[in-house]
Amino acid sequence: MSRLINRLTERYLSWRYGAIDPTAPIGLQGEQLAARLLRRKGLIVVAHSESDRAGEIDLIALDKKTREVVFVEVKTLQTTRPGHPADRVDEEKQARITRAALRYLKRKKMLGARCRFDVVAIWWPANQPSPTRVEHYEHAFEAAGDFQMF
Repeated sequence: MSRLINRLTERYLSWRYGAIDPTAPIGLQGEQLAARLLRRKGLIVVAHSESDRAGEIDLIALDKKTREVVFVEVKTLQTTRPGHPADRVDEEKQARITRAALRYLKRKKMLGARCRFDVVAIWWPANQPSPTRVEHYEHAFEAAGDFQMF
């Protein structure tokens, strides 16, 4: 039991302080890298992999400068296939993220908070120890779908 607690504590601390777990799936490694990038830009990451029946939000952060809640979608592209990772955040995905964000704000009683939607695009070729390119798009899209925010 203590080994399990030690492993969970180690994983939490590595996530909290920006270490990337090389044994994690590539999507999770991308989220860890994106969280590190956001922290370096002065944002406070408050949640990761936040999900409910409306959908999942990869990262949720607070921007101290603009006083906004930032909902971040992380797209990690591992193939050499042409295309931009951010292109995979289509209208349907935007609508799911918007619904999940609205439900999150309702649960936290923060409906009056300013918010924005960012995308972090990561090119991380297979069998490479680190990504070749990382791009952060602030205000990547507006709230979408039937449940648009005010």
